[in-house]
Amino acid sequence: MTKTIGKSIRRVDARGKVIGETLYSGDITMPNMAYMKILFARRPHALIKHIDTSAAEATEGVIAVFTAEDVPMNEYGLQIPDQPVLCDKVVRFVGDQVALVVAESEKIAAQARAKIIVDYEDLPVVTDPRESAKADALLLHADKESNIVQAHQIRKGDVETGFAEADVIVKAEMQTPFQEHAYLQPEAGVAYIDEDDGRVVVMAGGQWLKDEQHQVAHALGLSVEKVRILHPAIGGAFGGREDISVQIVLGLAAMRLHERGINRPVKIIWSREESIIGHSKRHPFYFKARWGATKDGNIVAAEIDATSDAGAYMYTSNKVLGNATLMVAGPYEIPNVKVDTRSAYTNNIPTGALRGFGAPQGAFLAEMMIGKLAEALDMDPVELRMKNILHEGSLMSVQTPLTGNATIDKVAERCAEEAGWENTKNGWMLTQEPKADEENPHLKRGIGFACGFKNTGFSFGYQENSWAKVEMHGDTEVERVVVHHGAAEVGQGTHTVIMQAAAEATGVSFDKVEFIGEDSDLGGDSGSSSASRMTFMALNSVKGAGERALAKWQDEEHPAIAEYKYLAPKTTPYEPETGKSTPNVAYGHCAQVADLEVDTETGHIHIHNMISTSDLGKAINPQQVVGQIEGGTLQMIGHTLMEDFIHNDGYVQTAELSTYLIPTVLDIPTNFKTVIVEYGDPNGPWGARGVGEMMTVPTSAAIVAAVHDATGVWFHEFPLTPERVLRGLGKI
Repeated sequence: MTKTIGKSIRRVDARGKVIGETLYSGDITMPNMAYMKILFARRPHALIKHIDTSAAEATEGVIAVFTAEDVPMNEYGLQIPDQPVLCDKVVRFVGDQVALVVAESEKIAAQARAKIIVDYEDLPVVTDPRESAKADALLLHADKESNIVQAHQIRKGDVETGFAEADVIVKAEMQTPFQEHAYLQPEAGVAYIDEDDGRVVVMAGGQWLKDEQHQVAHALGLSVEKVRILHPAIGGAFGGREDISVQIVLGLAAMRLHERGINRPVKIIWSREESIIGHSKRHPFYFKARWGATKDGNIVAAEIDATSDAGAYMYTSNKVLGNATLMVAGPYEIPNVKVDTRSAYTNNIPTGALRGFGAPQGAFLAEMMIGKLAEALDMDPVELRMKNILHEGSLMSVQTPLTGNATIDKVAERCAEEAGWENTKNGWMLTQEPKADEENPHLKRGIGFACGFKNTGFSFGYQENSWAKVEMHGDTEVERVVVHHGAAEVGQGTHTVIMQAAAEATGVSFDKVEFIGEDSDLGGDSGSSSASRMTFMALNSVKGAGERALAKWQDEEHPAIAEYKYLAPKTTPYEPETGKSTPNVAYGHCAQVADLEVDTETGHIHIHNMISTSDLGKAINPQQVVGQIEGGTLQMIGHTLMEDFIHNDGYVQTAELSTYLIPTVLDIPTNFKTVIVEYGDPNGPWGARGVGEMMTVPTSAAIVAAVHDATGVWFHEFPLTPERVLRGLGKI
């Protein structure tokens, strides 16, 4: 049997993307195509008194103008349908969509859009979720009882008893910022009516074929069978493309034109500015925390209050809050824990999933508090972690142990050793400190450690599942294997590892495997390419289908065709009063060390070394794993050091990549050291865990800890722009 699992097979989509053959959503052209532009509200909160589209409709070259009255079911949403497709009464953020213009060219559509007159009555703007969460706050959705979209609490032990036992108590208030996804390609797509069966066909980048199909069908008032979703190549996703952007309005335009006897494909490409104001961001969080420990380093109590900004609509705020609620106590066994969290509507841009979805925010709080406790105890920060870190069988804050192999202790130890810590008779100590630049005393060198864990899957009671079909063709020998799966390829190489799994399960060489996907007509629901779930769920489904097909083949059934729907172990939601739960199917474990230099004259920070250790169970494709870890780390380096999303009173001030800066090749650490640790997950396919988001978890805390080590200053918010660093150092 040819083994493909564990081999760094080249990505099957690499060549086409490198040489420019692969078509992304914005590259698609069709005969007789029309073009669409969207009128965004561009105000954070207002009543719509009247919309006058007459001048736009009279513009030469305009084919049609659509408003809310043209939408059959004017609602959508990934979690709950709380967002209008086109606003007819109220706009709640600057990116709310009000009208569509379809024309012979983009230029004409833009010119006509400018002629639409909307009579607005501005309403009070609420931008602070802490204010919005109050009982007497202005209600942003009239059909809701409050602005709180989700809330959780955890009660383990008794925190006041714990704090009474503590010799040291540290308190802090912190916040984490918005982050823009900064897709390689902004939102784009094409829709048309299929001439053969009259279906609405939408071609646009997304992360969940079946959910997109259901949402488009619902909003257009169609049966699911009357909508087909196709995924072209996707220029970056990071969780943001879970939420609908252009799919419904494209389908709406194609459908309404068809009803008027106009059978033309409709295309749209958002500008970068439209992408930034019109689609979700990473959730900001506001934290208050109090942690206590005994003088010998046992953490006895942790109390955390957290509020996140949901923005104008739900998106995935409930899932993000669930993750953050679990992560704020860190990967530590603490006997007394009290956590209160909530997410609240505001008139800011909606916030949704972004690589790690809640785990990086929660982990930042936990790792910062550990660092502060270590400083107060005059104890090495690694030593304090090792005294309290979860082991196999240890109880988390939710009073259940980590699912599967709990290897966070092993991963943290390995990372510390790689960075120069040693476990001496006096405990863990850093014995190989980075060398400072003696000739330039204004360049301060520091090292920071952080660790954490990242869930695989949507969790908290959702029944994780994934569908696959495998076909084996040939006469006496297998000539080819075809694997059908709905996984979205969002740049992480999932199609390649799915093909590796099909080869492994059927016992053929990789070159005999073909992949068919990115089409809602495929068959069953394969789930979303998000939540670090696809390797775990998809490969379990492909493994099951492949093994079934192989059994049929061995019974002389040629071709041998089998389907399989994988159902993961069940999880449970937080109990309302205590928070007790089995929240997740599996976890990946990670640790990171940042070794950096702070220029105390300019405020600039340069990372010399970034060391990462990750337990992903089994590396299906090691080269792709390294790419995911280093890519995720760099994304979080940008988040921590430079990505400064600025908005005032609901208006975005950084709506271009000239003002919202993301990392370039010049911002990469001098050295990346990526260490793969493999302790198989008992439920993972070939032992694999999820990896795509893992290294977003510790990065910010490791960097801020290193800056503290270099300067003696704790920064409680980021990004650590030069201005913020100099202000923290008292230089400005």
